[in-house]
Amino acid sequence: MKRRIAAVIAIGVLIPSLLSGCVKKVEDEKQTDAKTDSAAESVKTEPAQTEKDSSTEPAKAEQTAASSKGEGEVVVYNWGEYIDPEVLKLFEKETGIKVIYEEFETNEIMYPKVSAGAASYDLICPSDYMISKMLENDMLQPINFDHIPNYKNIDETYIEQSKGFDPENKYSIPYCWGTVGILYNKTMIEEGDKVDSWEILWDEKYKDNILMQDSVRDAFMVTQKMLGYDINTVKESEIKACADKLIEQKPLVQAYVVDQVRDKMIGDEAALGVIYSGEAIFTQRENENLEYVIPKEGTNVWIDSWVIPKNARNVENAEKFLDFLCRGDIALMNFDYITYSTPNKAARELIEDEDIRNSNIAFPTADMLSKSDVYKNIGEEGDALYAKYWDKVKSS
Repeated sequence: MKRRIAAVIAIGVLIPSLLSGCVKKVEDEKQTDAKTDSAAESVKTEPAQTEKDSSTEPAKAEQTAASSKGEGEVVVYNWGEYIDPEVLKLFEKETGIKVIYEEFETNEIMYPKVSAGAASYDLICPSDYMISKMLENDMLQPINFDHIPNYKNIDETYIEQSKGFDPENKYSIPYCWGTVGILYNKTMIEEGDKVDSWEILWDEKYKDNILMQDSVRDAFMVTQKMLGYDINTVKESEIKACADKLIEQKPLVQAYVVDQVRDKMIGDEAALGVIYSGEAIFTQRENENLEYVIPKEGTNVWIDSWVIPKNARNVENAEKFLDFLCRGDIALMNFDYITYSTPNKAARELIEDEDIRNSNIAFPTADMLSKSDVYKNIGEEGDALYAKYWDKVKSS
């Protein structure tokens, strides 16, 4: 399960499966007798496919995403492997509200589907920069926080960081967050080498032992931080300089990959890899020789948040679902399942494992994040520039 899971994108173009395990089957709750006149009001969509055993899922892949109008349901559009299935069952049991659930693989697949009105969703969980884009295009409605008392459990730190893409904190509620950093194998790093800078990914002694993320924004972010640029720059000279730096590094890189960073590092197949913090937590459970670091130059802090689209049909149920997700015990269930950091302070207090509760990977200090930034929407022209130079990197 990735996120950024969530950070894997191809700017300005749609790309296929990026985050292995990020697609979840949704349970086929739709019965034959539901094909009544009300079905004409529903918009059917293609469900995401999944690699996970469907027997463990709360909904089947044949389920249509859009809902007919009704007070007894909430239609949710989320990343794959990004919620504990038991949470959905508990919500349905406690409230009697049926959850119609569908997943997307990337922000870039989600956005055109929603913007075209191809389906009506009550809740969506985009990433930071995509929320900014949705706001710019008037696709979201303000959240009534009076109806979500458990919002008080969201740590102010992440509410403040959210201002980078939701300036007034009116349209989003943080759900998961994390960082991008370097995962390294202690047994494969030469004595005397300190892994504390992105620069080590350009060290020739680690040729064919370096894994890079197959993600335009994350790959460019590494060089932007090294060169002292804004990670949201749209200056062509700076983007070109970053591309040149990546091209210089390419002979040293074993592979540009996504999910395989995790798998290869667990299997001792590489010494260094760019990875998301939640993935790093998982890898350390599987291989005790792995360590994760946020480089001293800084990194990207990503935040995935819940939003309510303007065309939501079941707003009250969406608010009930949001309040449920903000409960400390429920947020803890999702943290244990997802492994990406929770912004819910009540959930963190409930974590029994002190090593996890005090982990600098899951919960880095303010000092560790002092040089880090969130991604912002860079517009169509910016997307085109990144795509242009990313093509040069990949084809070099």
